[in-house]
Amino acid sequence: MPEPDEETLAFAHRLFDLARTGDTARLAAYVDAGVPADLTNDKGDTLLILAAYHDHPATVQALLARGADPDRANDRGQTALSAATFRQSAESVQALLAAGGDPALGDQSALATAAFFGLPEMQEILGAPRPTEGARDA
Repeated sequence: MPEPDEETLAFAHRLFDLARTGDTARLAAYVDAGVPADLTNDKGDTLLILAAYHDHPATVQALLARGADPDRANDRGQTALSAATFRQSAESVQALLAAGGDPALGDQSALATAAFFGLPEMQEILGAPRPTEGARDA
């Protein structure tokens, strides 16, 4: 596969910036015009992962509606669901779960992220089992 030219790379960078800034209408228009919903940068971050990480639930929903894969992981094993969990974005987490996102997927799964950072609201949304009070090791 040939290396993209400077103009193509600049266009791709603008698309990733649209995901980071939550410019839902413009990004959705580009995806509608043929940009892959799962466009990935050099770190494996998809448009969806960036939108989730930067807490843009409307952009997350728009990308999911256009076929973005909620379970696609970046090079560090992070998914959009783990990014939304880290940002404590209940709206994005719920949208990703509704789209079939797996909270246990990835090297840094959403469930592991919620547990590590002590995010009980996120754990509840993700359906993490609650420890029973007074439970003992058998």
